[in-house]
Amino acid sequence: MKPTDFARLLTRYWGQYLPGQRNLSPHTIQSYRDTFTLLLRYGRDHCGWAPEAVSLAALDRTCVEGFLDWLEQDRHCRIATRNQRLAALHAFFRYVAVEAPEHLAGSQRIVGIPFKRTAASLVGYLTPTALQRLLAQPDPTTRDGRRAAVLLALLYDTGARVQEVVDLAVRDCRLTPPAVVTLTGKGRKTRQVPLMAPTVALLQAYLAEWRWDRPGHPDAPLFVNRQRRPLTRAGVTYLLAKYSTQARAQDAEGFPDRVTPHVLRHTKAMHLVQANVNLIYIRDLLGHTDVATTEIYARADAETKRAALARAYGDTPSGAPQPRWADDGDLMRWLRALCRPES
Repeated sequence: MKPTDFARLLTRYWGQYLPGQRNLSPHTIQSYRDTFTLLLRYGRDHCGWAPEAVSLAALDRTCVEGFLDWLEQDRHCRIATRNQRLAALHAFFRYVAVEAPEHLAGSQRIVGIPFKRTAASLVGYLTPTALQRLLAQPDPTTRDGRRAAVLLALLYDTGARVQEVVDLAVRDCRLTPPAVVTLTGKGRKTRQVPLMAPTVALLQAYLAEWRWDRPGHPDAPLFVNRQRRPLTRAGVTYLLAKYSTQARAQDAEGFPDRVTPHVLRHTKAMHLVQANVNLIYIRDLLGHTDVATTEIYARADAETKRAALARAYGDTPSGAPQPRWADDGDLMRWLRALCRPES
């Protein structure tokens, strides 16, 4: 069968453009691929397509909007997931507009589909006491427990994304002073994050136990499962859910409703904000491109806000009447002069 225009463009998009020109990571490309897998499944089941014969002409705005509604209504996806799938489609049809100008009008209509607005969610994080309870859960008398202790400590200490941790190799850890771990994040950007002494001690014992501190193992994955295969994101999520459930059973205070690997990243950022660490340093540690992304932690930190307000009114006796701006004579004269019409 002769490939359709959609098949040719999609193959070049995945195989050449995304990895070659955009230099996207395999995980990002996989996310884009998942979007089109779902789109083809929707077209097969609801539009009567034969996936191997679908053309660009069939992918109009009505079809894409129906696909997005299907994600929300039938698959019960959140708005954030719907917007993520739409972003992948926007990116592809921008590519189509350049590579196949005869489809420019249709591509523009799809790129014009707006994202849905969603309420900003609260930043979930653990209090220092809750974090201590979580880190104390792994059993240090078992090999699995010792591995989990290192994993949880490293997730918190580095503020790393879960994929950054499961991608770590032995060579990425330098435990001689100053100890650092090299993380590879979004866009394949690398950054070095300092390690605290307790985490260094755990890592040293862990590497010695697995004999990865000897020459000849620089490319070995740092965390593996019982089959000696690299630990997956799902594996990390399972371990964290297991230990957070145990810790919450002892005392639920200080825990968010759900503890995921990203919650430990939020926890590290919030603790740094509460310690008055400069946002620029927090941005670099987390690997954010823009400090505006890091500012969400400063805005979410209610305790720091409360303390700042307490300092602002620290000299005001409790129950004393607060000064009114209207009683400030100098201020009122300045405001009247400002509002006086020009002669």
